[in-house]
Amino acid sequence: MIYLIRVKETNQNFDGEVGLTVLESSLLSDVAMSSSCRNGTCRTCMCRLVSGSIDYQIEWPGLSQEEKEEGWFLPCVAVPRSDLILSLP
Repeated sequence: MIYLIRVKETNQNFDGEVGLTVLESSLLSDVAMSSSCRNGTCRTCMCRLVSGSIDYQIEWPGLSQEEKEEGWFLPCVAVPRSDLILSLP
């Protein structure tokens, strides 16, 4: 299954493939997203989830509960579970 992922600020769309993280899918589609560690600790890729649903590949990504409640997520360790709209900082 493939989900549509849209970056709100640039109106760019890319395919989010099941089994790939949001960051991996963006890189395959040449959509620029900041990244560094790719394991959920550095927070370089942190962005907001405007709409849609994700699951994490790791048990505790490097975000506080408050950040999660505000919609922040880490694309490097998140996989899409629906179409997504992202907001980059």
